[in-house]
Amino acid sequence: MFRIPGQLAKDLCDSHLGLTRRDVLRIGGAGMVGMTLNNIFRAQAAAAASGAGAAGSPGWGKAKNMVMIYLQGGPSHIDLWDPKQNVPDKVRSAFNTIPTKIPGHHFTEILPRLAKVNDKFTMINSMSYTPNGLFNHTAAIYQIMTGYTTDKVSPSGQLEPPNAKDYPNFGSNIIRLRPLDEPMLPFVMLPRPLQESNVIGKGGTAGFLGKSYDPYTLYPDGDDMDMLKMSRIKIDDLQLRPDLFSVRLQRRARLREALSDQMPAIENAVKDMSLDDYYSRALNLIASGRARDAFALDREPEKMRESYGKNTFGQSLLLARRLIEAGTRVVEVIWPKVANSDNHSWDHHVGLTKRMKDQSGPMLDAGLSAFFDDMDSRGLLDETLVVAIGEFGRSPEKGVSTSGNGNSADGRDHWPYCYTSIVAGAGIKRGYVHGKSDATASSPAESPVHPAELLATIYHAFGIDPETIVYNHLNQPRELVKAKAVTQLFA
Repeated sequence: MFRIPGQLAKDLCDSHLGLTRRDVLRIGGAGMVGMTLNNIFRAQAAAAASGAGAAGSPGWGKAKNMVMIYLQGGPSHIDLWDPKQNVPDKVRSAFNTIPTKIPGHHFTEILPRLAKVNDKFTMINSMSYTPNGLFNHTAAIYQIMTGYTTDKVSPSGQLEPPNAKDYPNFGSNIIRLRPLDEPMLPFVMLPRPLQESNVIGKGGTAGFLGKSYDPYTLYPDGDDMDMLKMSRIKIDDLQLRPDLFSVRLQRRARLREALSDQMPAIENAVKDMSLDDYYSRALNLIASGRARDAFALDREPEKMRESYGKNTFGQSLLLARRLIEAGTRVVEVIWPKVANSDNHSWDHHVGLTKRMKDQSGPMLDAGLSAFFDDMDSRGLLDETLVVAIGEFGRSPEKGVSTSGNGNSADGRDHWPYCYTSIVAGAGIKRGYVHGKSDATASSPAESPVHPAELLATIYHAFGIDPETIVYNHLNQPRELVKAKAVTQLFA
């Protein structure tokens, strides 16, 4: 049997690029028998050339960095950005509708500021998927973060805690395939972990890629209702001790290198561990101070901080902008309230009208609108992809149970069959509405988009083929995501 030793593209100069399943099929299994190394490289080049259509398609490689704004809990699309008129009272939102910058398109009255900036982004009103099994938050979160569903859940319907067998978070895949070449944190997650009940962090790690691709997590002290926690950010692991200056630190590094030169046997023993690489990267990160400076929110003008909202969500978005400016590749801002909870949560099984009007709605409106204004005015949207999405929407009919949860007459249950997401920047169309929901926002009437297709679009924007092969904990080949990019979203 003919076999090429090692992982696909592992020994090439650009080993992080790899081959895709499509590449292997293009080369052809039978035709590879008897190939010389030279012919293999020639076939590889031919495969790349035959895939040039992806490189030439809209949006390919436009994104250099990204902000994922994850509206954990599942916000109601009907009560935010896809309201319906001329529908029964049990479906219609309690909020009035208002016009937006897009002619003929309306939001509800709790998003007055976002209605004035929606000419800067695309709305996808046809997000949709059919859940496998229960409609629980954890399974839905895992799907949008990794592109895969799990076949193993606990008796309660929740997934197991994170483990080394998990599929990687999309951010981990991106920083592996598009590594930074400057001393900056590549992937930052804030201000709290992904969570449903006691399952914390599922879908938020590098999984089988290994901990070196995990995000840097910034979870300030304080509970979810503490709106001032971002003023108490601690970044001790990025801080130089007062008596240890950069010059002294660099001097110690040179001493270490000198000692290493005298111990070739030891160096050879640990060469596969990339200790020098990791040490140098950590050293440069700390000594440069770039990451540390990015976290200094108090350097922002007070007026700017107030425009985002003096709360955890608003200040997290402001910090995301600072991190992008400083060179971070991926920032993931998670809605600062656990999925299945009350007060500020999007999981509105009861008391939806009051909670959205007084709590979650104003925070979203102020923070997200200020973020788009700020990013656009600084030119950061040119190369920064922005995605805002929850794990699902809410049931069109109030007071019904779709997930086994109890719902009041003013509550909506989980609804993955139709909901809304926002996409912007890095060549995404402005002032565009992709897809359309039906008369009651129950299902897509046009152009449905699966969460996996949105992930494929994210990879595509970075110039990464969604079908690029990665190897799991059993050394088995897996695609980044089994879906095609929605290139119609790009201008």
